[in-house]
Amino acid sequence: MSADDGRLQPPPARLLSGEEPIAGSTGTVRDFWAWALSDLRGNTVRPMLAEFLVAQALGATSRPRIEWDAYDIVTPDGIRVEVKSSAYLQAWAQARPSSIRFGGLNGRTWDSTVGYAPSATYNADVYVFALMTARDHASYDPLDLAQWRYWVLPRRIVEATGQRSMALSRVEHLAGAPVSHDGLAEAVCAAAERGGAS
Repeated sequence: MSADDGRLQPPPARLLSGEEPIAGSTGTVRDFWAWALSDLRGNTVRPMLAEFLVAQALGATSRPRIEWDAYDIVTPDGIRVEVKSSAYLQAWAQARPSSIRFGGLNGRTWDSTVGYAPSATYNADVYVFALMTARDHASYDPLDLAQWRYWVLPRRIVEATGQRSMALSRVEHLAGAPVSHDGLAEAVCAAAERGGAS
């Protein structure tokens, strides 16, 4: 409990190795992860994988993901990054590949003291749009970095659209050519310099 305001204050989250035992069980944290997160096509798991891949490219995996943060990643240089992901293939049967759209570009921030902000804002310095490009399940491998493409935009450009979501065609028009995983760090730094940081 915090001494100054009487609220229950949790300690900072720590990175787990996966070997931690579940007391009273034969299972481990790794067993839980395998059970809960093995379907990498899922619409809740794929975005987390995309965030991890971007964080890895930016050298920002030393702290655990914070689900309720206003942005997904903070680089070692303090750049706040939001990752939006999409894919042609889903975890269910489809008549055709999905149309690519990236949502949740702005949102109401949340604070444990005051609750939700009154209006939605653009909260990151840089936005990374991550696309899993496979179009058939036989070749689909989200663990193959060659199957991912990334477009990077500074906040000022995303904010200027006033949009909550954007189709891939709009992202391509604004950002130009995609970058590979190896080019992400340079692209994020360049976008921050072009008008992302507040």
